[in-house]
Amino acid sequence: MPDPLSLNVQHLKASETITISNEAKRRKAAGEDVYDLSVGEPDFDTPAAVSQAGIQAIQKGLTRYPPNIGIAELRTGIARQLSMLSGGRPVNADNIVISSGSKQSLFNTCFALFGPHDRVLIPAPAWVSYPQIVHLCRAEPVLVPGDIEWGLKVSVKDLDRHYSKLTKGLILCSPCNPTGSVYTLAELRAIAEWARKHEVWIISDEIYRRIYYGPGPAPSVLDLPDELLERVVVIAGASKSYAMTGWRIGAALAPPHLAKAIAALQSHTTTGANQPAQWAAAAAYTDERVEADLERMVAAFRRRRDYIVGRFRAAAPGIEFVEPHGAFYFFFRVDGIVEGTPIGGAKFCEMLMQEEGVALVPGSAFGDDRWVRMTYSVADKVLETALDRLFRFIDRLAAVPAAEARS
Repeated sequence: MPDPLSLNVQHLKASETITISNEAKRRKAAGEDVYDLSVGEPDFDTPAAVSQAGIQAIQKGLTRYPPNIGIAELRTGIARQLSMLSGGRPVNADNIVISSGSKQSLFNTCFALFGPHDRVLIPAPAWVSYPQIVHLCRAEPVLVPGDIEWGLKVSVKDLDRHYSKLTKGLILCSPCNPTGSVYTLAELRAIAEWARKHEVWIISDEIYRRIYYGPGPAPSVLDLPDELLERVVVIAGASKSYAMTGWRIGAALAPPHLAKAIAALQSHTTTGANQPAQWAAAAAYTDERVEADLERMVAAFRRRRDYIVGRFRAAAPGIEFVEPHGAFYFFFRVDGIVEGTPIGGAKFCEMLMQEEGVALVPGSAFGDDRWVRMTYSVADKVLETALDRLFRFIDRLAAVPAAEARS
């Protein structure tokens, strides 16, 4: 028997989205015909101006240790963009810490804020890593189910039902992974007022803010008055909006004392993020040419979103789904497909992969196995063929007797 592992990792399990994506890649490498709609990664190349900035940084010898908190050019660029997106509100670059991806920014923030006996509310369905990160801090993640009639978002009443004196934090994601729902400014204000009343920290994950299908940028906590932001951290990053998932650049905007604690923590773990990648990200946030690339990418996501919604309404009118207003995910319900016998998302995805070679992520990964997530950050032809196979599978499954579907 191997020695028992530390209590630090007793709740830890691998990311289900990464596991499923790896399985899809394995099947493809083995020659199987697989369509992977599991992982949330833009199918576009990193903008040329961004890549060139990274190459130039290497050529200039900018390959040594960077400042622990991030190069000033990147922190200033992020601060300027956050200010611009929120109507010119002042954003201090000194309060921004650059990390190796927004996932590390989230971990740093949670590790600096939460510990044993603390409870952290997480609206569900939720991205797979939120509960795991909270567990790694020895705190307790508390999933707060969203309202189906409200795009699976949560309200103040929902938060009240799960609040206790041990509640110290709330992790919000808008636009949301996995549903694509977006909180309105009025909804964010109500939640922020609730959090201030209860002295609860808000960690606002806004990694998808620029991928929004409404007018302007998606609403942000930074659009709220200063008095509501005393216990608020904003998580940002280059991965999604600029097709830079592999460059691993994230950021946390935090109150000064917390930003210092995050920087101190990072100085003893990873130190500064990859320096050439930081210079590339600085170009993403400041080069006007990149904005046009972003707009083209968002337009493509919007077109694909409209295509999926149209096809579901035409081909599967009885299936409930959340109409996305941001990000690039489509979340639909599968437990009612087989009449009289609920089928879970895990079983649905397993059968779909085996029978049709389409990889999706079961809702169990996000806290609710009645649902399934697909990403539309794939080429149009891939999406079209995958949906053909998906609807063929759904039609076949709906015709299967209940007893047989259970087996």
